[in-house]
Amino acid sequence: MPSNEKELNATLFDQLTLVERIERKAESGDLEEVKAEIEILKKEINRKLYQKPPLVNE
Repeated sequence: MPSNEKELNATLFDQLTLVERIERKAESGDLEEVKAEIEILKKEINRKLYQKPPLVNE
């Protein structure tokens, strides 16, 4: 479990990278349902990544 906001953001960026890699593969196969699900996942990750207020008050 990440102990601070910086570690959490790093984890979320890693997850976003994985989703983007899967998305590139799905684009070559014309899998619309897969792309729709991936877009949902990206939005969920971005909500966590760009949350307001931040986890840690500095």
